[in-house]
Amino acid sequence: MDTSNPAVFVNAELLRLYVGRRVRALIQVVRTEGGTVIGKSTDENQLVVKGSPPFPLTKFVEVIGIADGEKSIHADIWNNFGETIDTTTYNQLCQLANGDFKHLFI
Repeated sequence: MDTSNPAVFVNAELLRLYVGRRVRALIQVVRTEGGTVIGKSTDENQLVVKGSPPFPLTKFVEVIGIADGEKSIHADIWNNFGETIDTTTYNQLCQLANGDFKHLFI
């Protein structure tokens, strides 16, 4: 595993802490507008993801890229996660990865 450029697990609330850094987030795709995907983060807030998404996208997509704004990611990796996923657990993972257990994730 390449650990030279880690991506921090984030939800929409945490994204603002990492502007300019590499992040990963899970979104529920709400709509697409060209190369932009509007999605709902695991904390129920909206995120805008720019880049070149693969098509077709599944309902849930993990994106990895640079946080280029407080609610925006420029993704270079898109991973389809299927039509159902436990977003509550993924959101808890984001909280753990940015809390007391941060050292285990970065």
